[in-house]
Amino acid sequence: MENDKFLESSNTPKLSALVRSKPVQRNQLLLRPVDVEKLVGKQHPVRAIWELVGQLDLEAFYTEIGALEGQAGRPVWDPKVLISLWIYAYKDGVNSAREIAGLCEHHPAYQWLTGMEVVNYHTLADFRVDHRQALDQLFIEVLAVLSHQGLITLKRVMHDGTKIKAAASDKSFRRKATLEAHLKAAQEQVEQMGDPRSEQLSQRRAKATERALREKLDRLKEALKELAELEAVRSKELAKAEREGRKKELRVSTTDPQARIMVQAKGAFGPAYNIQISTDAKAKIIVGVGVSQSASDAGELEGGVQRIETKLGQKPEQMVADGAYPTKATIEAMAEKGIDLIAPLPQARKAGWEDPLKRRGVSEEFYPEAFGYDPSTDHYTCPAGKLLSFETEERQKGWVRRRYRARLADCASCPFQTQCCPKTKKGRSLVRQEQTPQLAAFEAKMHTEQARQIYKERAGVAEFPNAWIKEKMGLRQFRLRGVVKVGLESLWACLTYNVCQWTRLCWQPQRLAPA
Repeated sequence: MENDKFLESSNTPKLSALVRSKPVQRNQLLLRPVDVEKLVGKQHPVRAIWELVGQLDLEAFYTEIGALEGQAGRPVWDPKVLISLWIYAYKDGVNSAREIAGLCEHHPAYQWLTGMEVVNYHTLADFRVDHRQALDQLFIEVLAVLSHQGLITLKRVMHDGTKIKAAASDKSFRRKATLEAHLKAAQEQVEQMGDPRSEQLSQRRAKATERALREKLDRLKEALKELAELEAVRSKELAKAEREGRKKELRVSTTDPQARIMVQAKGAFGPAYNIQISTDAKAKIIVGVGVSQSASDAGELEGGVQRIETKLGQKPEQMVADGAYPTKATIEAMAEKGIDLIAPLPQARKAGWEDPLKRRGVSEEFYPEAFGYDPSTDHYTCPAGKLLSFETEERQKGWVRRRYRARLADCASCPFQTQCCPKTKKGRSLVRQEQTPQLAAFEAKMHTEQARQIYKERAGVAEFPNAWIKEKMGLRQFRLRGVVKVGLESLWACLTYNVCQWTRLCWQPQRLAPA
């Protein structure tokens, strides 16, 4: 009986086989009307980008367009569309022209911007790098809109740097001898190619091969040029290594010769660029961006201030930076410009006079601390009772160096001459270092509680755009190569960041406000 029930149940058709379901047919073409305006909602951020770009003066982008009314030539894409495409793409972490062209085929926001048409990726790629001055002006135009909204005051600006990986591998770095060998081989390959039309390959492929070889040749030439400039900059360091018997050879990348090895996230070393960003503290708006090849932030603050002055026509009242920026030269430069600098005090270095005195055979009993100074007469007195009078003065890195020297006759007749100044022919000298007024004022200010509280606000403002660009926009590695193009890509990213802040702080609240 049980077996009969089992056979009966097994012969019963499944319910899924009895249900009439609609089949999916993918082997067909459909023609259907599309309301482009309804592809995105009224609150969609792509509408905010289009609205803001439409308010800006884009005349600089139109000056190089040759397709004019009444003249021959194919119509071109409106710069307003291309600008909006790139801003929306960077907002979503897309920095590839090919990827944007693909998204124009199916993504509703891109279709809405282009009116259901596809923009060629060559057009997009060329547009990103062909309008450097116009892009600078566009960045300024957006800053003007944000300033009009009260989001920029320049009363307090936070400055910080972030390392972004270059479009190159750390294995692409080569020494001078290797570069020269590769260059010679590349030149021979180009010479041996002859006429591309004589090759058995197709003419198009032959031309592509020749173009690739010539690009490789240009990169190698650029690498050797960059290496020569780097050797000139670091000549003192190389000479010191040679004197000490250490072999030190500089290297540059054959992929991106202008990239430099820098410390990146989690202590990893690799080719990168140092992006310097200045952020207004009022609403965390980026007011300046620059690219540096230096792995250190020292000396970068002055350039940041200059960029703000150029773009906004005025200098910030106060600059806040971390401990990598306040060199003594920077402190004096900010004081001369009348800018209130808030930053940690430079670390004091240990006095370096001990080793030179030992090499000259000076006994410890005659080190500088054994000499007495009388401020009323501005004289030093040595342990033997002889006077050292003021001789010269020079300013160096925030310090005033005043040199005092004893009379040669006093030193020659002194019984301690062999212990105090055994190798001098001018008499014993002593250097007194005093802080410049600017450095002294900066140190006094940074010991106040008010300055410390201001500095505590730095991280929340200065590092906010860095995190936004890397996390939300995904810009952890550049797609372009070279300082100029990396600067353009950085400017596109910071422009997009500012547009996102305008959308968040101005456009969305207006749309959500009750009628």
